Amino acid sequence: MITDTEGIILKQVKTVNGRTMLVMFSRKFGKISVGTNLTGAGKNKSALATRPFTYGEYELFKGRDVYNLNSGRVIKSYFDIGDDLDKYMAASYVLELTDRLLMEEDPQPKLFGDLQGFMEAIEKRSRKADTLILAYIVKALEATGTMPELESCACCGRPRGSHKASRFSTEDGGIICRDCAEEYIGDKSLIYQIDFDIINILSFFKNEPFSRFEKLALEDRVSDRLMEILKGYMAYHLDISDLKSEFINI
Repeated sequence: MITDTEGIILKQVKTVNGRTMLVMFSRKFGKISVGTNLTGAGKNKSALATRPFTYGEYELFKGRDVYNLNSGRVIKSYFDIGDDLDKYMAASYVLELTDRLLMEEDPQPKLFGDLQGFMEAIEKRSRKADTLILAYIVKALEATGTMPELESCACCGRPRGSHKASRFSTEDGGIICRDCAEEYIGDKSLIYQIDFDIINILSFFKNEPFSRFEKLALEDRVSDRLMEILKGYMAYHLDISDLKSEFINI
């Protein structure tokens, strides 16, 4: 079967006999593996479209077990991000996180648009890429149905309006009220004191488009703590940790 889709190349993996496997986040099919004899080092249009950081249009042949690339066309290349180390590492982290979060052939059109929005925003960003990374993490967790609980206490279930959130519990997967925090019997190393407005920040990241974040920068104290919380949450609940592209500012 021959089909086509827009896609963003997440990763390139060399295999035997000169073959390359592309991990593509496609708009139509979600994350898919695509085989090709082309490499990003080639000079023809299809070869250029196989590079990571590329948003393109692809014609695919769907075989029994795998997709194969017939042709590709670059719609937008974000390859110049590589000229800035911080941008390159931030974008690499987001692509690797997306690969780890997504199931094969599970369409996620909203997250596809969010990834495009992130790439556009990071390309224009001059500093503090961590704010954009945080926004993308929140959007990705929301899109995949793995968002932490923010509307009620993750321990007792009391609605947020009836109590003041006191802690964030990684183990319980969300905010917990002051009463539950005082009586907490879980792993104390997995609970964080909330000393900033985590609910409104996460809700803002979840609901607003990336165009709103292009010039937004959280305070370093808030950004560092929020990254620590979200990374701990993803490691505990999604088994996502020690990504190869992580660097000191993430």
